[in-house]
Amino acid sequence: MRLAMGLSYNGQAYEGWQSQLSGKTVQDRLEAALQKFTQTRVQTLCAGRTDSGVHGLMQVVHFDTDLERTDQSWLRGTNRYLPLDIAVQWAREVPREFHCRGSAISRRYAYVLLESAVRPSVEVGRVGWIYRPLDLQAMQQAAQYLMGEHDFTSFRASSCQALTPVKTMTHIAISRKSTSPNTAYWRFEFEASAFLHHMIRNLMGCFVKIGTGDKPPEWMAEVLAARDRDAAAPTFSPDGLYFLGPRYEDHWGLPERTAAYDSLP
Repeated sequence: MRLAMGLSYNGQAYEGWQSQLSGKTVQDRLEAALQKFTQTRVQTLCAGRTDSGVHGLMQVVHFDTDLERTDQSWLRGTNRYLPLDIAVQWAREVPREFHCRGSAISRRYAYVLLESAVRPSVEVGRVGWIYRPLDLQAMQQAAQYLMGEHDFTSFRASSCQALTPVKTMTHIAISRKSTSPNTAYWRFEFEASAFLHHMIRNLMGCFVKIGTGDKPPEWMAEVLAARDRDAAAPTFSPDGLYFLGPRYEDHWGLPERTAAYDSLP
């Protein structure tokens, strides 16, 4: 049978998603838990790799197994052997033709940014930080230049292994929640056909430049057209970045969100 799982994790303690020799990745922890639960070696594939320090609210994986268990058994049995900062949110048997990455029609990310004169403490690692006020209208104007199909080379890390830099951005939403006269949480949501390595963090660096008034909104269009990483702002912190997960066609019957979505600041 082929099994799909949705899991959430706090990425602060891990060297990203993908398995490493150090064993300090989310994939390593998940596969170790599955091995203890099933007493067999299990290899997983994921919908989207995340970098060191990046969080996941609905990472989707799949794997093949000869074992038959109920969905609830897979969930509880795997979670028993996972560390407290990783949790399976759901488990479903899926058809053999399902592929967690190949079947996805889009991917979603959110970036949470704290605007405050004082650096974060309780939320350290869970939010990015900016001490200067941001201009919502300017950033929303800049976001419009990114919509649709574009070559996003300017926002691509040199180590990116994607076959093409051309992606289709379908949604960007920017909102601000004020908690005091001088403090606010910003939330940037992105949805696209797929994302390049460091693409969101590089976009965030540009949004902050524009939001603080260092660059005009039109600069985003110039950076995009340049197709040159040197044209963009420095890569922003991974601390406030969350992989919200992929979207699939309805016929797969998989959830679009988990309870972990409500944990964002």
